[in-house]
Amino acid sequence: MKKVVKFGGSSLADAAQFIKVGQIIRSDETRAYVVPSAPGKRSASDTKVTDMLYRTYALAEAEEDFDSALSAIKARYDEIIRGLGLAESLNLSDEFEVIRENFRNKAGKDYAASRGEYLNGIIMAHYLDYEFIDAATVIAFDAEGNFDAERTNQLMRNKLRDLPRAVIPGFYGAKPDGSVQTFSRGGSDITGAIVARAIHADVYENWTDVSGFLVADPRIIDRPAQIDTITYTELRELAYMGASVLHEDSIFPVRKEGIPINIRNTNKPEDSGTWIVESTARKSRFTITGVAGKRGFCCVNILKDMMNSEVGFMRKVLQAFEDQNISIEHVPSGIDTMTVFVQQDEFIDKEQSVVSEIHRLVKPDLLEIESDLALIAVVGRGMKRQRGTAARIFSALAHVNVNCRMIDQGSSELNIIIGVENRDFEKAIRAIYDIFVVTQL
Repeated sequence: MKKVVKFGGSSLADAAQFIKVGQIIRSDETRAYVVPSAPGKRSASDTKVTDMLYRTYALAEAEEDFDSALSAIKARYDEIIRGLGLAESLNLSDEFEVIRENFRNKAGKDYAASRGEYLNGIIMAHYLDYEFIDAATVIAFDAEGNFDAERTNQLMRNKLRDLPRAVIPGFYGAKPDGSVQTFSRGGSDITGAIVARAIHADVYENWTDVSGFLVADPRIIDRPAQIDTITYTELRELAYMGASVLHEDSIFPVRKEGIPINIRNTNKPEDSGTWIVESTARKSRFTITGVAGKRGFCCVNILKDMMNSEVGFMRKVLQAFEDQNISIEHVPSGIDTMTVFVQQDEFIDKEQSVVSEIHRLVKPDLLEIESDLALIAVVGRGMKRQRGTAARIFSALAHVNVNCRMIDQGSSELNIIIGVENRDFEKAIRAIYDIFVVTQL
């Protein structure tokens, strides 16, 4: 068995956390490939190293003195090295001189941000006595900065073929000219998945500061139940609606190979966490797997008699949004009606242009815009062929006096999307959680 283990910034914030991570890795000899993030916050008032690097590079870019800012970053790493008892054998002074010179030469924001993972990777490799691999040599982007998945897979596979144990820093790679390119924030999750795919890992363990996914947002629900097993499809639905523990793009590399992801808690390694799998015969503890949502939507309601008999009507309406570069969230429709949900912030400055174009293209009988709406996704493989799920949602919302403005069920029967007013968002989440999890009617 081979495992890839990725550790987030909170798991590597200081020497004490490093020691926990070392114990986790050494407790299982199959944890052979390690992907570290940059040091995160040590306390609520602390600053992540990546943010410190961004600020330091901004000073360099403005040709202001950045020496003290860079020294503060070095102090963070020196503190970790001393805490691990590595001061006699590891010194990052030469690395920081290279960074200082590259900052002066305006190496770029991506280079600056990547140094957090790069330096943490050096420390981790030294601490574990694993091989260190600079991600810039095995993670490939094209000249425009687009990730090259197949070239990366080949590079990574060739590099790791003869290395039984290695540390590969997360978050970054390189373009053909050697310049550093990063993924979006949280991209170390993607690196871990890339490594797992390349070595055909049996499991990709993603270690963070929570024991997996929760059925609902703990900021809304007090101590929500944990999800034991979730499918890739369910996770995508919940992540789209704002539920996030790992970077959603990290799903694709492992999904191609059928590799399960196990979300684990560095501070509670005894917890089994959440398993993310392609498919499973395991039944969910509840009818729903999770409920998540986002505020800040508006909808455009379009009514036209005999709309259903007009070929191309829906395409023309959506064309009006596309021409204004506005992405569509949901499009529920009826015989003579059609509703388009969009992000309110994205739409509001362009609304009149869209309205004018819709009138020009399809000549509706009535067009209305409603604002300040929230969308809630109720997701779960347990909803398939389950009678009365929508009725229970309506009943729960009616019980707490929440008006349901829209309901849309996907053909997969894995999700139901509900539209409510922004002010009713949290009340609706609590009501849905209560009916499906607390009471389990």
